[in-house]
Formats: sequence, C-alpha cells, structure tokens
Amino acid sequence: MTDFKKLIKTIVTPLVEHPEAITIDRVETDRFYEYRLTVAGDDVGRVIGKRGHVASAIRTIVYSVRINDSKRVRLVINDESKAPK
Repeated sequence: MTDFKKLIKTIVTPLVEHPEAITIDRVETDRFYEYRLTVAGDDVGRVIGKRGHVASAIRTIVYSVRINDSKRVRLVINDESKAPK
C-alpha cells in the first residue's frame, strides 16, 4: 500500500513555516483510511488556501492514488489552535 503519510508530508512541508509541527495520524474505519493532518495554528491558512483551493488540490492528489482495497482514503485537516485544551 502507498505510504500516504509520506505523500501528504511531502506536499505540505514546503507550504508551512513550522514543518516540525506537522503530524499525520491514520484512523481506519470500516469504509475509510482517514488521515488527519495537523499543522501549527498560523500555518492552517497556508494549507487550506483562499476559498479552500490549496486543500482541494492536496486532496485531489491524495485521492488520485489508487489502492487495491474496497476502502477509500480521506484527508482531514485539523486546526491545532482550535483543538480542545
């Protein structure tokens, strides 16, 4: 299976000012392989982009990778600054 964590990190790292704050967690459900991307609070805007265009482009690339499974891949972008404390 493709290393989606590495793919996502490769795409996101040049976009952010704090690459050390990037975390990617994988959660598997009965329908999805869900990758939860968390970046520093001031980098969220860079990853999402105006009107979500950058996030949409990232998702297009990630979703275009073919996997040999009935499950689908999902990318969720979390905002660390809005995480519960």
